[in-house]
Amino acid sequence: MFESSQKTIKESVQLEGVGLHNGKKVNLSLIPAEANSGIIFKRKDLGNSKNEIEASYKNVSPSTLCTKIKNSHDVSVSTIEHLMAAFYGEGIDNIVAEVDAPEIPIMDGSAFDFVEAIRSVGTQKQNSLRKYIKVLKKVELKDGPKNISIEPLEKDLIIDFEIIYKNPLIRTRRKEFKLSNGNLNSVYNSRTFCLYEDIDQIKNLGLAKGGSLDNAIVVMENKILNEDGLRNRHEFVDHKILDCMGDLMLSGYRIFGHVKTSQGGHQLTAALLKEFFSNKTNWEFESLEKKENNQKNSKYLRPIAVNA
Repeated sequence: MFESSQKTIKESVQLEGVGLHNGKKVNLSLIPAEANSGIIFKRKDLGNSKNEIEASYKNVSPSTLCTKIKNSHDVSVSTIEHLMAAFYGEGIDNIVAEVDAPEIPIMDGSAFDFVEAIRSVGTQKQNSLRKYIKVLKKVELKDGPKNISIEPLEKDLIIDFEIIYKNPLIRTRRKEFKLSNGNLNSVYNSRTFCLYEDIDQIKNLGLAKGGSLDNAIVVMENKILNEDGLRNRHEFVDHKILDCMGDLMLSGYRIFGHVKTSQGGHQLTAALLKEFFSNKTNWEFESLEKKENNQKNSKYLRPIAVNA
């Protein structure tokens, strides 16, 4: 789960689908990238030299119901969060995500298809050290009843997420997800969701033009309108954890820290990253190279006592 070397994918892979909010057909290509190049989104449909956008919290642009990034030339791409979560969980550090539309395809509303595409071609270790962000001090933000914080945690990521809905089916739910547990399937497979009574309002905003029961869970009072129901009993809060993990990848690195949030969302996570990185005393880089070398050397040396 936690490795010392950077990774990309072994070869390119293609996906196609529709944008959740603009309803447009979109082709997505995931392309291997050189070490230390990071995650880059490229708008192939624009066909110019200003069409690349670095996946960074610094480039997050205000948006509704998704994460959107924009470069200095006003070129943007939106709904990147599920793909970014797949990159986080599958250990991808360097990749180009090339699209021919302004929105990443929603697929089935989860990260499942992105993860399957990455696994279908496999990953490639690169000859460069992976850096992790080590949280040194707690940072907290509040927005009315909403809040989010990040605090130190030794060599792991925990996302503790609480959702609060008046809807009798969703209600208040809370789950703590620990990345080192290794099983990401329920998070990967959890779909975006909405309340039936909110659909007209969302569409009046010009959003969800590509939304359907094929790519979102729709809840009406105490009933799920999707024929097959939920994929797991934690699907609502698991999807929020998926979103949060994808948004945290906009730090440019994986994080060793404990994130706690109640009623959080894309904009609150982006605001936390900006606040967190605004002060260098909040964090430092850490690598696992020394740890792995020590483990290799231990095969040939007798055990010795060390301070933990």
